[in-house]
Amino acid sequence: MAINTSKVVAGGFVAGIVMNVVGYLGQAVLLGPRMMSEMVAAAPSLEGKGMGTGALTGRILTQFAVGFLLVWLYAAMRPRFGPGLKTAALAAFVVWLCGFLFYLDWLYLGMMSPMLYALTSLVMIITLLIAAGVGAMIYKEEGATR
Repeated sequence: MAINTSKVVAGGFVAGIVMNVVGYLGQAVLLGPRMMSEMVAAAPSLEGKGMGTGALTGRILTQFAVGFLLVWLYAAMRPRFGPGLKTAALAAFVVWLCGFLFYLDWLYLGMMSPMLYALTSLVMIITLLIAAGVGAMIYKEEGATR
């Protein structure tokens, strides 16, 4: 069965909203000050960087892109693993694992302590699980009974 593109877009958009809201609360409000202080301690020239309109717009758009990716992965995995939260959680885990591996340089370069990296990773898996679950609730295939 083909992927229902309109439902991927709808679910991805809602998942992107969730990513932005939960991500803001977890990363900016909860961990933001600690992230900034550890980054500036490692690289003082980065102080105040990333707070401009362009950077914030980029972050927002990136979270929407991740929302679309989550729902697209869910839709692609659904025929093999079935509809529901289990498959959504698998899609979230795939995205989380990629992010975890791709951002290890922050840890290797000393821009984050191991504890902060672990906390950020925890916040991100929770964010991704919520976003994927919401996106999966919206995604339906034509003629599907569930």
